[in-house]
Amino acid sequence: MKAGSMTTKRTVLVTGGNRGIGRAIAQELVAQGHRVAVTARSGEGPDGTLTVIADVTDAASIDAAFTTVEAAFGPVEVVVANAGITRDTLLLRMSDEDFTSVIDTNLTGAFRVVKRASKGMLKAKYGRIILVSSVVGLLGSAGQVNYAASKSGLIGLARSVTRELGSRGITANVVAPGFIETDMTAELPPEQQSAYKKSIPAARFGTPQEVAKVIAWLAGDDAGYISGAVIPVDGGLGMGH
Repeated sequence: MKAGSMTTKRTVLVTGGNRGIGRAIAQELVAQGHRVAVTARSGEGPDGTLTVIADVTDAASIDAAFTTVEAAFGPVEVVVANAGITRDTLLLRMSDEDFTSVIDTNLTGAFRVVKRASKGMLKAKYGRIILVSSVVGLLGSAGQVNYAASKSGLIGLARSVTRELGSRGITANVVAPGFIETDMTAELPPEQQSAYKKSIPAARFGTPQEVAKVIAWLAGDDAGYISGAVIPVDGGLGMGH
């Protein structure tokens, strides 16, 4: 903890916290002194976290993960629904399974996590629900009908949860990253990377840490009157959305 920092220490669960943006989120929350657990389908979260193997497409495995975290750290006060997959292909080539598998992980998975987390939050009359969406959820993207639909669905989820649970000290917000330097963007051909950068007013990709800092702030004491918001971390790419 930095001297003078007064963030209340919370029990936090980050889904998909073993790599990419999820890992950076978990690291930042650990650095701020929180008790951090991550779910992963395989692999481990960063140092200082408790890793629980779980799959967001399976409600029983989510329930078991929460039970494990509650036993170790107490009730989950902050949940970051970050786990996500892509199955990119053009609309006419996209199978039903390409569509439903992405919705089941990215949107229904978030619903399962939020539903389980809300039980403890209602008892505590306190909670922070943070859903990791994407600029694509509002901007759209060719070849990502499934992914964009799943990511925009998170906004309706957060806003409805805000209306249901907002009077109980629970907030629900959405963070919408743009192009972030991860393994996925590193694999893009250089000419495609340069074309993307031209469309971003900041003229660069973001870092996982820049997303993590915004999420850590939403999880903290200073963001208690923010709910149902969509906060872009996209260098200006999605302005107006």
